[in-house]
Amino acid sequence: MADPATAPALGVAEPPEVGVRAVELAAALRREGVPVPTGATVAYARALAAAGTTPSGVYWSGRATLVRRPEDVPAYDRAFAAVFGGGPVAAAAAVPRVVEVRLDTGDDGAAPAGGDDEESQVADVRTVRWSATEQLRHRDLAACTPEELEQAHRLIAGLRVRMACRPSRRKRPASGDRGTLDLRRTVRRALPTGGEVLRPARLQPGEQPRRLVLLVDVSGSMEPYSRALVRFAHAAVVARRHGRVEVFALGTRVTRITRELSTHDPDAALRRAAAVVADWSGGTRLGDGVRRFNDRWGVRGLARGAVVVVLSDGWDRGDPQVLGEEMARLKRVAHRVVWVNPLKATPGYAPLAGGMAAALPHVDEFVEGHSVASLEALAEMVAR
Repeated sequence: MADPATAPALGVAEPPEVGVRAVELAAALRREGVPVPTGATVAYARALAAAGTTPSGVYWSGRATLVRRPEDVPAYDRAFAAVFGGGPVAAAAAVPRVVEVRLDTGDDGAAPAGGDDEESQVADVRTVRWSATEQLRHRDLAACTPEELEQAHRLIAGLRVRMACRPSRRKRPASGDRGTLDLRRTVRRALPTGGEVLRPARLQPGEQPRRLVLLVDVSGSMEPYSRALVRFAHAAVVARRHGRVEVFALGTRVTRITRELSTHDPDAALRRAAAVVADWSGGTRLGDGVRRFNDRWGVRGLARGAVVVVLSDGWDRGDPQVLGEEMARLKRVAHRVVWVNPLKATPGYAPLAGGMAAALPHVDEFVEGHSVASLEALAEMVAR
């Protein structure tokens, strides 16, 4: 949106006259063919009371309350200039792009009847819209400019990561005739009726969230993606009310960074995590890192029955056989193992790297992780 300072320095009158001209502006918009309901005019008056009667306040209050569609902005500018005076205002809305769409032709390639006249040529033009945010969602994070990367990080911070559920030993009250009889609650309900059971209480199996474990590769080969992936891990940690989340950084060693990511500020969380990870953007020894995780945390209980997500490109300077053996150990105790590889979206990519090829047989899901859209899909996957 354009800077409010770009609004024209029009001769805006004192508040009583502005109120009268606000009604005139709504009428002028209607003459321009823009539908303006009465409620919008009332909202404009309230916005003027809040924003003040400066030229920019009058202009942008009307833009926010009287205009519902971007294509009506030029009509609003004309109506505003007619009521308040001054020159045209630069449009601040997204400009629709117009492309020529060729109508479907027959098998012989001939144009449909009447296709040569002027009306048919006008009918061939379609107005389409595009969204910069939607384009950014599907753009490779490694190809983003710093400004685009900052916006992508904000989108990732807004993700809501929920955990998959598993059956619980605890039972919960059931409605209707489902489940087993809850004798204690049934007797309690019967006390006011002299022991007559009118509504038997029942129980059904409960559920509780599965643990989510994220192993994030922060080596040098993952530098274009590691910060975005850590931000995804932060979004999962701050949603811990939906289940327990544990995050580990993998490089030449393994570092637990769950506590550092527990703050709600994603930038502060990333700084705290980078401060404790000594091998950030260093080498890669995935096999040794997964083995340390299994020995100290995973096999001992942290990964048992959990959804384990490894976010890595699979490049390993160590022995690929070690990584294969440790992924097999992890697979035996975890409920599901997901490997997220940002390089999977590259045209012609094949998991031929030693580490990736050794780990792939022990992975349940092998998915992309190069864009905001792929991380959104990952958030939905871990909830299943």
